[in-house]
Order: sequence, then structure tokens, then C-alpha cells
Amino acid sequence: MRRPSPQVAGLLLAAGAGRRFGMPKALVEHRGSLLVESAARVLADGGCAPVYVVVGAAADEVQAKADLGDARVVVNDDWPTGMGSSLRRGLEAVTKQVDTVVDAVVILPVDTPGVTAAAVRRVAGFATPRALAAASYDGVRGHPVLIGRDHWPGVRETAVGDRGARDYLKAHTVAEVPCEDIAVGTDADRPEDLPT
Repeated sequence: MRRPSPQVAGLLLAAGAGRRFGMPKALVEHRGSLLVESAARVLADGGCAPVYVVVGAAADEVQAKADLGDARVVVNDDWPTGMGSSLRRGLEAVTKQVDTVVDAVVILPVDTPGVTAAAVRRVAGFATPRALAAASYDGVRGHPVLIGRDHWPGVRETAVGDRGARDYLKAHTVAEVPCEDIAVGTDADRPEDLPT
């Protein structure tokens, strides 16, 4: 009997104020769409379903302006405390969904416009409830990151400030998935960092 494919959700972290960028990165227009729209589409096109988008800074404006398709919006009122709160809030939302059991979640920050659906699909290919995997670019770990369901409680417990899942991942074995042939994993911290 054939095992069903693992169910992989997408989790887009788009709640920050983008202080170094000068505005919330979710609202940055790049190549004809907002970064939050493009990133949500990358997760969906990479096979993630459902896709959750965590918003915070300018949440009302993001929801009014962005076409997020079928993505489920999660508002993080604690966004000023850092990315960790958005990760916790997003994992809580995925955990509470009742329409399907998710085996793993692929996490993507909104400020990685060089990440492609092909990279998401490649990392998602490692999905099991016990899996930890991350894209790597020329030997440097980056995004997207896949976290299996068994790890969600530990990640939620250690996700504080702007460190997200970093401390948890350092303490565990993570499969590194080379993606430099299909994506660019650089963060866009400032306008000049956006790919042309």
C-alpha cells in the first residue's frame, strides 16, 4: 500500500516594521507586486497548502493592499518583540487548524525575494513529522526552512526576540539542501539589496 504524500503547510513571516529598509517589507513593491504577495505565491507554487501569512506592522494596510489568494492571515500583535513571536503565532495557527493534519511546515521570511518555488519544493521534499531541513547556498544555511510537526513545541519554546528557530536548529541535526542552482537566499535588509 502506498503511503500518502506528507502534508506541508507554508508559513510566511511578514510582520516586521523593516526599520533598516525604511518601511514594512511586506509592502515593498518589487517586480510588479508586493513582497508579501510574491512570497505567498512562492510557497503555494512550491506545493505548500495551506499557506499562512503572519502580519504585524501595518497589518491593516497589508491586508487591504495585498492579494494573498487563499492564504490564511494571522495577525501578530506582539510583532515589536521580534520574529520569534511571529514564528510562535504562525505555528500555533497551523497547530490549531482542523481541516487537515499537517506533517511539516516550510518557513519563509518575506525579505528573501530570490527564493523560488523550486527551492521550496526541493526543501519540502524532506517533509516528515520528525524532519528538520534548510536550504543552503554554497554551503551556507538559509531559507526556506522545513520543520516537522514533532519539533513545533520545542521551536515555539525557544523562539524569542529576532532569533526565530535559530537556537533550536543549532541544537539539532538539520538536513542541508543545496539550492544555489535554483534560487538566491540573500535577505533584502535595505532597498539596494533587492535583486534587479
